[in-house]
Amino acid sequence: MTSPWAIEGVPVQLRRSAKRRTVALQVRPGEITLYAPARVPLASLRQIVDARQEWIAHHLAQYAARPTSELSFGHGSSLPFLGQGLRLDFTPGVRGVQRDGGTLRLAPGEREDVQQRIEAWTRRACLEPYRALVEDYAGRLDALVRLGQVRVSGAQYRWGSCTAKGDIRLHWKLSRAPLEVLHYVALHEVAHLHELNHSARYWSHVARIMPDYSQHRDWLREWGSTL
Repeated sequence: MTSPWAIEGVPVQLRRSAKRRTVALQVRPGEITLYAPARVPLASLRQIVDARQEWIAHHLAQYAARPTSELSFGHGSSLPFLGQGLRLDFTPGVRGVQRDGGTLRLAPGEREDVQQRIEAWTRRACLEPYRALVEDYAGRLDALVRLGQVRVSGAQYRWGSCTAKGDIRLHWKLSRAPLEVLHYVALHEVAHLHELNHSARYWSHVARIMPDYSQHRDWLREWGSTL
């Protein structure tokens, strides 16, 4: 639902949940979302937003000033994939999407159609690398016995997730992020196999393997929308 207030002309979207225990603010380009427990009074939430108004306005301004970084899908353009740049080669008659070393070949088409075919290819192509990465971190954290299935996600608001059954999902667009950022998200979810929360003990598992994890977390917060 939309709350009765806005920052810099951008309405605050309120998302309540009976399961949520904490309040969280998320700022994206032209979008402000407030996540809150069901029972927190609207007046209290308004105070929280008002207290962070300067921070919210700062991030909205940064997004507005940022140059468009939309990927190009033209012939010869480069598509980031797991730390590499794959050159797009549009060849009439090619069925599906075919990778040949550093080249990705596919038939020409409308931009939306090309994007859909590349997304479908990416989802298939990143599954095994994702699984290997997750299993590696699970082994390093002595959590392999707790690991369930590893899957590719297309969730709208999550880069990754870990269920109580140990199933881990990583977003397919992380294949376009710097490798160290992908590694951070994989480790972040694997650490949940030990602690299904974000307690100090949870973060100690992350820091033991990746002491500089905060810079990769910050990259996602700052640049994740460009993926």
